[in-house]
Amino acid sequence: MTAAGFSEPAKKHLGQHFLHDQRMIGRIVDAVNPRPGEALVEIGPGQGAITFPLLRRHGELTVIEFDRDLIAPLTAAAEGVGTLRILHRDVLSVDFTALAGGLASDGGNRIRLVGNLPYNLSSPILFHALDHAAAITDMTFMLQKEVVDRMAAGPGSKVYGRLGVMLQAFCNVVPLFTVPPGAFRPPPKVDSAVVRLVP
Repeated sequence: MTAAGFSEPAKKHLGQHFLHDQRMIGRIVDAVNPRPGEALVEIGPGQGAITFPLLRRHGELTVIEFDRDLIAPLTAAAEGVGTLRILHRDVLSVDFTALAGGLASDGGNRIRLVGNLPYNLSSPILFHALDHAAAITDMTFMLQKEVVDRMAAGPGSKVYGRLGVMLQAFCNVVPLFTVPPGAFRPPPKVDSAVVRLVP
């Protein structure tokens, strides 16, 4: 097990790039800043780089993981850390509204979403989350920086388009900070960025 979680080779066909930079992990967890009673859901925990720091701070976490080879290592690594619920599903098939109803203990029936979104699925995941915006308090995601730039672009910007228009119609989009390629294993060819969306 590594400081980030555990070590499994990344699968190129799933667009996997595993975060390992401890300073960046700390910044992401601080940005999420989980509070007691909140229902946290992580999309694509991978090797647990964000999962286990969140779990240590919050005590319980639900994760959605498609790669079956990561289920057993995640389960084993969570022992003694906190309560980790693992949904082995394609995130696009998950009903976030139903999930929120089953998890939220504060009576608000809302969840907070977190995740390092796979580059090839980021837009479909964002639009899927928008379909359930009423059940989501906020979303803190890491994506390609160019995608975050498009998400936050205003009219007149060279990158203003459908993605920004759709997201900004339903959410407040706040870019937080950039994450360099060297923070990942294997390093992607582009910068990443962390963004917060508040429906």
